[in-house]
Order: sequence, then C-alpha cells, then structure tokens
Amino acid sequence: MSGAFWALAVLAVASGVAVFVVDSMARATFALLVSLLAVGGTLLLIDLHYVGVLVILMMVMEMLVMVVFMIMYMMNPGGLMPMTMVHDNRTAVLIAGGVFVLLAAGVFVTPWPPARGRPPADPTHALGLAIMEGKMLVMIVIGVAILATMISAVVLATHRGRYDR
Repeated sequence: MSGAFWALAVLAVASGVAVFVVDSMARATFALLVSLLAVGGTLLLIDLHYVGVLVILMMVMEMLVMVVFMIMYMMNPGGLMPMTMVHDNRTAVLIAGGVFVLLAAGVFVTPWPPARGRPPADPTHALGLAIMEGKMLVMIVIGVAILATMISAVVLATHRGRYDR
C-alpha cells in the first residue's frame, strides 16, 4: 500500500504542476482530472471508500461540465491553441513561495496534540458522523432536491432545445 500511496501522491503533484505548465486549456483540463483522480485513489487507499468514490465521480462530472463550457465559449473549442496558464509569473512565484514558507513554518511551530485512541472500524461512517452528526438524512434529501431543481431548471430553460429556430 505504501508504494501505491507514494505513486499516487507523486502523480497528483506532478499532474497538478502540469496544469500550470502545459500550453493549452484541453491539456490543463486533462492534467487537472488526472491530479484529482489520483487524490481520489489515495482516499480509496486509506479506506475512505465513500469519499474516494465521491471525489472521483465529482471530478469526472466537473471535467465534463468544463469541457461543455470550453466548447461553448472558447474561441478555440479544442483547447489546443498554445496559451499561457500563468499570468504575472514573478509575482505568482513570490506569493506562492511566501505562502509555502508560512504554512511549512506553521507545521513545525504548532504544538500538535498526541494521538489518542485507535482508528475507527469504519472510517467513512466516522467521517460522516464528524461532518454531519445527526443531519445525514436531511443532507441526503436536500441533495436529491437540489439535483431535481437543477434538472428542472435545465428542462424549463430549453423550450424546444438547441435547434428551435
């Protein structure tokens, strides 16, 4: 498991860096997808199956939505025209380096409490209880209601569809 974890970690970081290095929107989208799928795979490795599958499904759907908007609104729908994904590179590097130094210093300066107890038998259930407590059923119902609202909004917004003229 340790080897798979480190492989996914390196893949997530490398493809995350590739988002800002590649020269097209399509390649950046695929690099972001690979990075987030590697994070989902990492969650699966640490036995957070529900959260891992949720992250993977959400990222795939997010990338599909991104592709739809890319095709609709970009001058180059294929996204393969060379472009830069970073603007004002020097300032961005300075800010990112400063934030990294502050966060790294925080890791070493913070008095971390000692670990107590043992990991739960079902980490996904424990995470759900920690986040939602007793409101899990309510959030599931609200999620279905939001999905129904989004589908209804799309149906109502398109009277005859794309080719109504």
